[in-house]
Amino acid sequence: MRTLTAVGHRGDPYRIRENTLDSLRSAFARGADAVEIDVRVTRDGVPVLLHDESLKRLWRADVLLGSMTAAQLRELTAGRVPTLREALAATGAGRVMIDLPGATEETVRTVVGQVRECGARDRTYYCAGSRTMLAVRAADRGAEIALTWTTLSPPRRVLIDAVAPRWLNYRFGLVSRGLTEAVHREGLLVSAWTADTRWTMRKLIAAGVDSITTNRVAALAAVRAESCR
Repeated sequence: MRTLTAVGHRGDPYRIRENTLDSLRSAFARGADAVEIDVRVTRDGVPVLLHDESLKRLWRADVLLGSMTAAQLRELTAGRVPTLREALAATGAGRVMIDLPGATEETVRTVVGQVRECGARDRTYYCAGSRTMLAVRAADRGAEIALTWTTLSPPRRVLIDAVAPRWLNYRFGLVSRGLTEAVHREGLLVSAWTADTRWTMRKLIAAGVDSITTNRVAALAAVRAESCR
């Protein structure tokens, strides 16, 4: 029987604000095997946890992250937007999936380098589209990669060979038993995002996925336990 990995999407965001240290800790406490975080860099090149380009949605400040230094960000949010270093420390030995929205090659090198400096390389993996994952592969030949794929057409072999992913990371609505079997035949694992209803979670488990990313990690842990009875 395959082991299902439960991934907390940005931590435990339905309970605690996403991409914060408390949210990450809550996800692990409620059954996550890994947490997914979004990493961007400040104007002075410090990797921090934020999904959006600006702070407007979460922090009610209509300002672009890339226009701020890390010190300015800390002052504006009272230190509640953690740095990548802080997040890696707060997650202990827990697995961390790093998404890299809007990343440049320089951003990728900075993030990958910091993961290595923090001694977290063996418990960290990366997800995003092909361009960004090619940059990750160039920065770290041994990095674990979940290549995000958004169509039913399979990635070309030349791309698979270049990125060398361990996972294909699909939007949950694309996943079927046939798709997972085809991916498994290629020697890859299947990750699905972002499933928040128990019905969808059960459907994905029945389809044979290896990992589910969710905003409701406690619900997924319960469904996983139910499926093992």
